[in-house]
Amino acid sequence: MTSELKNPVFCGIDTPDLDRAETVAAAVAPIVGGIKLGKEFFTAQGPDGVRRIAGYGAPIFLDLKFHDIPNTVAGAIRSACRLDLFMLNVHTTGGPAMMRAAAEAAHGAAGARPLVIGVTVLTSLDDADLNAVGLAGPAGDRAVALAQLARDCGLDGVVCSALEIDGIRTACGPEFKLVVPGIRPAGSDIGDQKRVMTPAAALRAGADYLVIGRPIAAAADPAAAARDIVAELGD
Repeated sequence: MTSELKNPVFCGIDTPDLDRAETVAAAVAPIVGGIKLGKEFFTAQGPDGVRRIAGYGAPIFLDLKFHDIPNTVAGAIRSACRLDLFMLNVHTTGGPAMMRAAAEAAHGAAGARPLVIGVTVLTSLDDADLNAVGLAGPAGDRAVALAQLARDCGLDGVVCSALEIDGIRTACGPEFKLVVPGIRPAGSDIGDQKRVMTPAAALRAGADYLVIGRPIAAAADPAAAARDIVAELGD
């Protein structure tokens, strides 16, 4: 479901340069559904930087992928909720106790509760990468299992590759939110991503939110790039 946003596209902005981030945010905020801010931006600019970008009017997905002991993650979630976020995330491999603590912290926070989303398998990883770190099984199977665990622990959805949408939707139901990065318009450079799909194809497959970073934020004209992608979704 995306009724709370004007469209499902989150523009990923991850730069330490506040001026650059604000330039992109100002250009795309009237066009996209939301803006995703990641670790590089947050480490350089902190909560005040998040507030500056939020001031351009687009809902914020804070992509810090919390992964720590349950008490620490719960505290981080409570602090993050003060930023009036639309969505934030944790790593599902932090385990059931950590995910439950994250969900409970968000539910108990003052103000509007953000969606708490679990990261399954990073879209930069493939089966060989998982085997190298001792995680058995195909990436798709691993993602589905982690998504089911996240649902059972009270999270609102997961971050997953577009290639796992069908399996996770079948396993976790229609209301479970699927946030899909690794989205690349046809003909664009996939960079360090390994499991990718075009925006329209991912939406047809059942994604709720699409995270699109470099194809918009690194474009010569971010607003034009964003408009082109949103227009494609409407076809």
